[in-house]
Amino acid sequence: MSSTAKKSNSVEPAAIQAWAEKRRIFIELTDGRVIGFPAARFKLLATASEEQLAEVEVRLNGYALRWESLDEDITVPGIVAGNFQLPYLVADELCPYGEPD
Repeated sequence: MSSTAKKSNSVEPAAIQAWAEKRRIFIELTDGRVIGFPAARFKLLATASEEQLAEVEVRLNGYALRWESLDEDITVPGIVAGNFQLPYLVADELCPYGEPD
């Protein structure tokens, strides 16, 4: 039995624009999608101020995000693939004993 790999001519989507809103980073991609992630998924972004997060710039023809004041770069393909530095914490993990009385 033989198999052949199908050659893909697809190109990874790049960012057209990026912005920060309520401690989340959003990117609009060339394929029309808008995706976002919590700033807390990256070490430097987790401790950044709202003003610092808002300084996000699209670089490298849309394949990277840059925060100059934080000296932080994140690749767009990495974000699209879900490659984050830190795990996502759901509300129960943040407060394992439930809401205070």
